[in-house]
Amino acid sequence: MNVLIIGSGGREHAIAWKLKQSSKLNQLFIATGNAGTETLGTNLNINISDFKEVKKAVLEYAIKLVLVGPEVPLVEGIHDFFLADEKLRNIHVIGPQKYAAQLEGSKEFAKEFMQRHNIPTAAYKSFTKENLNEGFDFLETLKSPYVLKADGLAAGKGVIILPNLQEAKDELTDMLTNEKFGEASKTVIIEEFLDGIEMSCFILTDGKNYVNLPNAKDYKRIGEGDKGLNTGGMGAISPVPFADKEYLQKIEERVIKPTVLGLQKDNIPYKGFIFFGLIKVDNEPMVIEYNCRMGDPETEVVIPRIKSDLLELLIATGENNLENAAIEIDERSVVTVMLVSGGYPEAYEKGKVISGVENIEDSLIFHAGTKRNSNGEILTNGGRVIAVTSFRSDYKEALKTSYNSIKNISFDKMNYRKDIGFDL
Repeated sequence: MNVLIIGSGGREHAIAWKLKQSSKLNQLFIATGNAGTETLGTNLNINISDFKEVKKAVLEYAIKLVLVGPEVPLVEGIHDFFLADEKLRNIHVIGPQKYAAQLEGSKEFAKEFMQRHNIPTAAYKSFTKENLNEGFDFLETLKSPYVLKADGLAAGKGVIILPNLQEAKDELTDMLTNEKFGEASKTVIIEEFLDGIEMSCFILTDGKNYVNLPNAKDYKRIGEGDKGLNTGGMGAISPVPFADKEYLQKIEERVIKPTVLGLQKDNIPYKGFIFFGLIKVDNEPMVIEYNCRMGDPETEVVIPRIKSDLLELLIATGENNLENAAIEIDERSVVTVMLVSGGYPEAYEKGKVISGVENIEDSLIFHAGTKRNSNGEILTNGGRVIAVTSFRSDYKEALKTSYNSIKNISFDKMNYRKDIGFDL
């Protein structure tokens, strides 16, 4: 089978690495890919938001399964485009249709879904610029800190937590009246602050049946001790040490099953991954957010722990046949540490030569923001550049291995967090 992965980050490189091991794979294509994915398949330089361009490539290369990595094409309706096209409708698309993708694309949609199906989450209200003053009144009923979320996609930057009431009111004004995040903040969710420790769970579902994937914990802040600006993710650990069997059972019964059943009750077809962003409050799981795809850098620790043939599982998803699927998981700990460009998540430079990657033996290297120049050199091409992933019997040893591997890699102004797992 010929497969197309849509995306160009560390998530897509990790998925490509795994699919390459499948006996069911014929040819692998990645759009647009990076300097890492090109060693596993063929990178296609196409605009992934231009679905006609995607169609042309799918037909030209006889692709039978498309896995959509990032959220934007899903929210823009790539799956619907395939279903509406006579030549494409029999091709398996892993990733939900546009309506279901609102679980990630609209915080309000997700909150209403959770409320409807009694899925535990923070109390909230949503506001537009027309009822800004009501937003101020609601903030006054809450205790500090104050959580404001842009309703739409804001590239991971749309959630703001502020300690001061006046700051929260000013921020709400900025988001709604000055459209700080453009269309994404036309509606803003204000919700109660939940105090606890976070983790993520993942499933692959055909809309009725599902398989549980390994859980993970990621680290979003740029600074050590979880300080500073939010990023796309600076590292991740799997499995999560505090998530024992009893707690995972609670997640299954109170969050995962009601979500999948809720999709069926609401008559929402769903084929693909669901990411549950969770927080543990008084030993109870509560949902912070859904994503309609795998997380990044969580994928770089989740996918390596899957022993089963991932392509087989994806085909079963496409064929509505996950009922009989089984998944085998590696019991070892896996960690990843993200190497980022100097200045990220604010302004940073691209085009820095990366050296030493080819000498790494004890860790897996997943490229996130890289490209190759005409001389064959690997260059930085994004804020997050490379994920260094390691297996060991426990996460502390795995982290030591990743940090030792990082000593051999360099590029100008390279930055990374040296405290991944500090809170465990």
